[in-house]
Amino acid sequence: MTTDQALQPAIRVQGIEKSFKDLHVLRGVDFEVPRGGIFALLGSNGAGKTTLVRILSTLLKADAGTATVNGYDVGAEPAGVRGSISLTGQFAAVDDVLTGRENLVLVARLRHLRNHAEIADGLLDSFSLTEAGNRRASTYSGGMRRRLDIAMSLIGNPPVIFLDEPTTGLDPQARLEVWHTVRRLAAQGTTVLLTTQYLDEAEHLADRIAILHQGTIIQNGTLPELKRLLPAATVEYVEKQPSLEDVFLALVGKDS
Repeated sequence: MTTDQALQPAIRVQGIEKSFKDLHVLRGVDFEVPRGGIFALLGSNGAGKTTLVRILSTLLKADAGTATVNGYDVGAEPAGVRGSISLTGQFAAVDDVLTGRENLVLVARLRHLRNHAEIADGLLDSFSLTEAGNRRASTYSGGMRRRLDIAMSLIGNPPVIFLDEPTTGLDPQARLEVWHTVRRLAAQGTTVLLTTQYLDEAEHLADRIAILHQGTIIQNGTLPELKRLLPAATVEYVEKQPSLEDVFLALVGKDS
């Protein structure tokens, strides 16, 4: 990466549009993600979150607009983008027949990396999966499978990781395990773009939150900035600060 690329935001999206026949999914999306930290893209089902992630990861072409990831143009430099990112989708891409360790070794081999065993063992330790490393992934709990999935996506140390609704279908304990993993990634300097429909997830994890509604970003800011959009309610001298849910519902209305 050049010095100029290092000075740019990790992700820059300008005027992205995407339609599927008569269905207008994205209607001019704009936002920037600074390097490091966690950026949450919050929206209801069908808001276009996954479509946008697929565009940013070069799996889908936008109809209009531009985007850069790690300084590479998504349309003109897809190889550079793919070399800079990892994508974890809504469902874990884990091979149930293989052990956890074998899944990691396989990905390391596919990325043409040396020291496959050392890479696998290091990630098993980092994600608290060492004891389960030699068990088949089919025996893992939902939280363990998701942690393994994220560990697999980190092989090769990509500077940017997309997590598309990573806790969908997980029980509360598994969600907390994934949250801990995401926080640790950001602490290590990885830029995380997290899409979610869960308000508490964005509230607990994100440094910045963008609300995607009807194909556009209607608000973008830190949690305190978003909360200041609504006046605090007071009841008998007790001040109640608005929650992220209050902000979200006030912005998108009841039609979402």
